[in-house]
Amino acid sequence: MRTIMLVGGIIIVLVLGKLFVFSKPGKDKPSEAKGSGSGNSVGGAVPVNVYVVKRESIENQIFASGTVIPNEEVNVMAEASGRLVKLNIQEGAYIEKGQLIGKINDRELQAQLQKVSYNQELTRKIEARQKKLLNVEAINLEEYDVTSNNIRILEAEKEVLAAQLEKTEIRAPFSGRIGLKYISEGAYLAPGTPIVTIVQSNPVKVDFTVPEKYAPNIRVGNVVKFSLDGDPSTYRAKILAIDPKVEESLRTLKVRATAPNPSGRFVPGMFVKILADLDANKSAMMIPTEAIVPVLKGKKVFVVKNGKAQEAMVVTGLRTDKKVQVIEGLQPGDSLITSGIIAIKPNTVVRVN
Repeated sequence: MRTIMLVGGIIIVLVLGKLFVFSKPGKDKPSEAKGSGSGNSVGGAVPVNVYVVKRESIENQIFASGTVIPNEEVNVMAEASGRLVKLNIQEGAYIEKGQLIGKINDRELQAQLQKVSYNQELTRKIEARQKKLLNVEAINLEEYDVTSNNIRILEAEKEVLAAQLEKTEIRAPFSGRIGLKYISEGAYLAPGTPIVTIVQSNPVKVDFTVPEKYAPNIRVGNVVKFSLDGDPSTYRAKILAIDPKVEESLRTLKVRATAPNPSGRFVPGMFVKILADLDANKSAMMIPTEAIVPVLKGKKVFVVKNGKAQEAMVVTGLRTDKKVQVIEGLQPGDSLITSGIIAIKPNTVVRVN
């Protein structure tokens, strides 16, 4: 639709809703009236908040669960067979290393030892007489050698009987606390029969596991903290040993620490919560967690460059309650967008608040 009007020598033409104004012929060129909505105006910039990326020091901590185990533990068993004629223990009592626990009947062995001693005494007398006869060549050397050898044989038999007698005495291999006994005095024992358990719980050991990725940060001699259920106190233990291999099924590394236990507060078998302080990272790039955008191929963020939003793929590391470490994808000094991320696309014009 076209409408033409002539007003004071000026031609006004309305074509399809657009207004054109013409001056008199030969004087001015046609022009489009201002405010006609031609669409050439630039859209407004998106206001955003930014975080300037910088390096900072962070603590590297891991949490794990562990178990208290005794420093030493053994099931005391009989080495020899026979009737138990003495049981010198009190359940739950403390026992010193080398203290007698039980005694097996040894009368037969004692008699054999006495017999060997008599034969040994007689053989020595014979050897002394034969030595004098040998000096005057009254006997040959062969007879004297047989007697000398008998002395050595009897000495060896005596040592065997002494070793067997030692097995009839059951003694504590180390100092510790006696557990519950398995037998009573008068019982017949066979080799391997369990008698009692001895537990040494000062110090105690604490076993726990950590993910394999932390293996380079765990070192012998490092100190870890641990706590018990229902106990607000925090205790310390020193790493004693690290398993030289990773558990394949769980991809974890077993660690053993030791802690003093003079008061007996830590009972073997207790559950403990471990807090391990690993090496601090003094040059980590930490950014707010709200700046991270999960995508199909990983994670990305938006940074401001030349007044526009540009996306960058990042690789993250450690997390805290408010920040996450960026290992790759950003540089110190980058202006990271932390607000309005949902409405932002690459090359969006932004205005920093």
